[in-house]
Amino acid sequence: MTDDEHTGTGTPEPVGQRPVSRKTLLKAALIAVPMPALLGSGVALARDHRPSDPPLTPTPYCDDGDDPTPPQTEGPYFKPHSPERASLLEPGMRGTRLTVSGYVFGPTCRPVAHALLDFWQADTAGAYDNTGFRLRGHQYTDVRGAFALTTIVPGLYPSRTRHIHVKVQAPGGPILTTQLYFPGEPRNNTDPIFNAALLMNVRQAGPAKQATFDFVVAGG
Repeated sequence: MTDDEHTGTGTPEPVGQRPVSRKTLLKAALIAVPMPALLGSGVALARDHRPSDPPLTPTPYCDDGDDPTPPQTEGPYFKPHSPERASLLEPGMRGTRLTVSGYVFGPTCRPVAHALLDFWQADTAGAYDNTGFRLRGHQYTDVRGAFALTTIVPGLYPSRTRHIHVKVQAPGGPILTTQLYFPGEPRNNTDPIFNAALLMNVRQAGPAKQATFDFVVAGG
């Protein structure tokens, strides 16, 4: 499964049976365009066309079947004012290293620069830090709408499957509160909150794991 076969907002389709979407082309363009060009001329969109062309009709929720990322309960352990950081790793922290990366898109497939993402999660024993900010932190997407989080695979909290909490907000937009899940977890079948639309793509990378997920939020 590739990053574009599942954007975190729908059910993946088999390779070769899915048409190339605007978002797929957009992500390829974002990766290919050098950063100085992005800073100088704005984000290069796959849907861009010549000034003489008629305007394109915006597509709600992008053009590949994506709905806005579904919200989920905040849970009892959210804490405001987390530190700004892209890595939640600390000296002596136990657990399997995990990198989560992706993009934040608006409802018309445009990447959202400077979107806020606030992450919090349990440690490898399934415990949340409610006195400090261990395994808590926020960051902002870059000019391409991209983000990357370095953390550990969370442990199992009682009655829940493995998950990571996140709040996402486009500048001036409403806050999306949701959770990200891991494929193949036995508790996915019994967790009453679990939503398959929020599954990340996860692959093994040596002793670590790499995950991808794209958010579609209002206000972008």
